[in-house]
Amino acid sequence: MAESDCLFCKIVAGQVPTTKIFENDSVIAIMDISPWTMGHCLVIPKTHAATIWEITEEDAVEVMKAARKLAAAVKKAFRPDGLNLLQSNGHAAWQSVGHFHLHLIARWFSDSLIPPVVASEGNPKSIAANAQRIVEALG
Repeated sequence: MAESDCLFCKIVAGQVPTTKIFENDSVIAIMDISPWTMGHCLVIPKTHAATIWEITEEDAVEVMKAARKLAAAVKKAFRPDGLNLLQSNGHAAWQSVGHFHLHLIARWFSDSLIPPVVASEGNPKSIAANAQRIVEALG
C-alpha cells in the first residue's frame, strides 16, 4: 500500500528518479541524495509504514536482511573504519520523510561527523524505574 504524497512511495513506484543499488520483493535500497559520507545509502520497505510503530514485523526483518547485505557491500567497496545504522521515528527524532527507512552511514576516523549527544551517567534509581515501566508495558 502506498501513500500518494509520500516521497519514498513515489520512489518505490518509479515516479521519482533515484540511484537504486538493491531491490527485492520487499525492499529497495538507494543512495542518499544528501550523503553524510561516501556510500551513505537507505533501505526502504516497499510497503508504506511511517515509523517503527507501524511497520510489520515481516517488513522490519526484510529491512534488516537487506541492511546486512548492503553493509557487507559498503565495507567491501569503501573499507570504512565503522558503520552507523540510523533509523528515526517522528520529527522529534529527526525523521525527515514519513516512511520508515534505515540509513547506512560509512564512517572513518577522519570524517567530520560528530556525535549528536554526549552521554553522561544516569541515576540508577531512575534507570530501574524506567526499566520497570517498559517491562510492565511489554505485558
